[in-house]
Amino acid sequence: MIELRNLSKSFVTADGPVDALRNVSLTINNGDIYGIIGMSGAGKSTLVRCINMLERPTEGSVLLDGRDLGMMGKRELRDVRRRVTMIFQGFNLLMQRTCLQNIMLPLKLAGVKREEAVKRALEMLEIVGLPDKVNAYPAQLSGGQQQRIAIARALATNPDVLLCDEATSALDPKTTHAILELIRDINRKLGITVIVITHQMSVVQEICNRVAILEHGSVVEEGEVAQVFANPQAEATRNLVYPEMADANVALGDKHGQRVRIIFNGAIAANEPLIARMAMEAGIAASILGASTRAVGDRAYGYILLEIPGGPDELAKAVNFLRQTPDVTVSVEVDYAQNEGVKA
Repeated sequence: MIELRNLSKSFVTADGPVDALRNVSLTINNGDIYGIIGMSGAGKSTLVRCINMLERPTEGSVLLDGRDLGMMGKRELRDVRRRVTMIFQGFNLLMQRTCLQNIMLPLKLAGVKREEAVKRALEMLEIVGLPDKVNAYPAQLSGGQQQRIAIARALATNPDVLLCDEATSALDPKTTHAILELIRDINRKLGITVIVITHQMSVVQEICNRVAILEHGSVVEEGEVAQVFANPQAEATRNLVYPEMADANVALGDKHGQRVRIIFNGAIAANEPLIARMAMEAGIAASILGASTRAVGDRAYGYILLEIPGGPDELAKAVNFLRQTPDVTVSVEVDYAQNEGVKA
């Protein structure tokens, strides 16, 4: 288990101090595939570097199975970094060494005998699906193959935790899917805890079971992926989960009206003809300002942004009607809720 307790990290720059992390507290359980997501500058990379103490936090603590990494000496931290390994966006392979030699490197640094290191490296090549690349050099490989070699190298020391820092950001969608499938298989077969740092919600959606959303160095939302998709609370989360929603709001600008946002929490709700029923049964013909749906596992999630005609009575009637539907969350845009007297 990894516990982050009130983690903060500040840097001194030419423009003054910068708070990269602010009181971050998270618990990552053994066996999780845990996503940490945020836009550029949110503090994701700083956070992942604090997890293995490549960056020392200014305040707070990082605990691995109850042991405070901040209290450890250099030798103990070296041992920890063999248990908590890392892959990167840029692969970080040594171009002048073969794939086998790249995978053997952490074993060599750990003092493992060459014969044993070769055996282990060959096993890792099998796991990542590249047994025929023993003597190939990184320059001879595709981007996806290079990342597989980087994963094999990270697995060589038999770690408990794999940190993935934007590991698929440099890859095309098809290759990204294949790498994520590999990471998921490694998690299932080897029981390795995976922490995925990304700015892409699609990555979290595909393989993570839990997610934390970072904004300006703080966690603004955290929970099971399905729950976060079903009912995103923070604005930063809504913008990541449903970017089309943010685009619709920007396009509408200051246009006046009574807006209601419906968020579907499952396949049954998403297939329900709510808007048509509301027109027929409640006599409210709403205008659709924006909509988007997506699948997570065997469930469908999405939103519809509506404009409700009339005044506060019609708005209240629409909200009450919509809230009677199972697996649906209804909220009123804050500005309009205050003006019209309807509780959001």
